[in-house]
Amino acid sequence: MGKELDGLGFLPLHIILSKLSPSDIIKVSCANKRLRDSASDESLWAQICYQELQLSTPQDDHGNPLPCFMLAYQLWREAFSMYPWPLVKRVKRCWDKLKKWFNNNFPEAEATLRRGASESDIEQLQTLLKVKLPLPTRLLYRFHDGQELPEKRNPKTASSSWLGIIGGYSFYNHSVNVYLLPRKVFFLNCTNGQLFVGTRKPLTDGEMIPCVPNTLIRSVHDLYGEEQQDAMLLWLEEHGRRLENGIIKVCKEGDDRSINLFPEVPPLCVTTVTNGVQVRASAVFVPEFADLVDEAEKFTFAYSIRMSLLPEGCVINGMTFVSCQLNRRHWIIRADGEVVSSVDDEAYPLLHPGEGEFVYQSCAPLPSPSGSIEGHFTFVPGRLADPSGGPFEVQVATFPLEMPDYVF
Repeated sequence: MGKELDGLGFLPLHIILSKLSPSDIIKVSCANKRLRDSASDESLWAQICYQELQLSTPQDDHGNPLPCFMLAYQLWREAFSMYPWPLVKRVKRCWDKLKKWFNNNFPEAEATLRRGASESDIEQLQTLLKVKLPLPTRLLYRFHDGQELPEKRNPKTASSSWLGIIGGYSFYNHSVNVYLLPRKVFFLNCTNGQLFVGTRKPLTDGEMIPCVPNTLIRSVHDLYGEEQQDAMLLWLEEHGRRLENGIIKVCKEGDDRSINLFPEVPPLCVTTVTNGVQVRASAVFVPEFADLVDEAEKFTFAYSIRMSLLPEGCVINGMTFVSCQLNRRHWIIRADGEVVSSVDDEAYPLLHPGEGEFVYQSCAPLPSPSGSIEGHFTFVPGRLADPSGGPFEVQVATFPLEMPDYVF
């Protein structure tokens, strides 16, 4: 076999070696000088580094440049030799997708990511907490040791209060923006790897909600064959998927930008247009307001209403108006199909074409984890003080209030 390979040209030999695993390439290189030279080819190891680690330039796990891809691969394997290699690749893919999205859409949040923790750092943490972290959790923090807390940010830059890479929501005087380390309270079970989020009374009543379905943890454990599956990794992978697919986006409020967890695409977000008035609506589960003992208001949902006037203006019976103003809003809130409450009150936002969306957010407590909201707005063309015509109704399509599989 050695003589047969010896007679091959460079290109066929390169193709053969590229089909082998890195460990088999090393073994083959021991056969003779010709194979050793071919197995050391830079383009071969560049291909391996890209396929396994998505590296386009040779660098170590801290981002330091290296002279060649073969050395880069060797140092990566040595740095993470205590972990299953498929898990290392999976965690790196997770972080790479997140950082790529942040680089393109929210670079000021990416700048808050800390360098990875060392094995010594993690061992000290485990000793301090008297726990053994799941392997995926250890790896997540090996790549990035959380985010810089807002207090450490430069006060002259844009507000750091909204730079959490998980994002959040707000309604009334309640605001949440989740950092990694988070500002919301999460609990990691180091025995089975499940991640929990606290409710209204997590410490007094022991109420906590799992962030990831247990069935999914078991199925991914079977898929990857890992000794200990971690919901935290599944949770971050799902977050990356939502960002990539545009389910959640960066929104701007004043001078601040943040990731808004209110869904932006159907079926979780509904859009209706009536007489040129566009209304978008969606909801998000609020775990920190949940009270699993309360029979009437166990689950709380925040909902976001975004209304705007399309560029063509307000069009009624063929007539166009350059503004319209909201007068009243009416909601019907259901839980498991049954009406549990209704809202009928006044509101006065004035809409003009091209001014962006007027946004208001509120919340609705439900006795069950499943419900819906539907309703309509009553507008007048022009202004309430000087209407240009009679009132008209803008329908808001039914949108769901559903406790999700992944709880953020």
